[in-house]
Formats: sequence, structure tokens, C-alpha cells
Amino acid sequence: MSQSKREQVVSHLRYIRQELREMHQGVMEDGLLPESGEVRGVMAQMEALLELLEGKSSRKAKAESS
Repeated sequence: MSQSKREQVVSHLRYIRQELREMHQGVMEDGLLPESGEVRGVMAQMEALLELLEGKSSRKAKAESS
């Protein structure tokens, strides 16, 4: 994986981890469930990360099958 892709993945993972920590803290301390928009935001980040990773692996798979 190229260095820039690796940095993007690390950035996405850090953001997702922080958002999930905040949601967990809200549930544990206040008993409040996260807002649906917050959950959708984290899901969108996870989808973006998956697309980033799949884009790399799909090119690799194509090269191997040739």
C-alpha cells in the first residue's frame, strides 16, 4: 500500500475510533443513545475506508488474474 493511502487509512481509522469512543461514553455515562446522524456519519466514514481499501485490492486482483 502506498504511503499516502496508508496515511488516509490511518486518518479514517483515527476519526472512526474517536467518534465511537464519544458515542460509547455518552451511552455509558448518560444512558443516551447517539443521534442517528452521528451513526450515519461514522458509517459513511467506514464505507469510505472500505472503498479506499477495496480500490487497492481490486487493482491487485486484476493484475494477478492477467
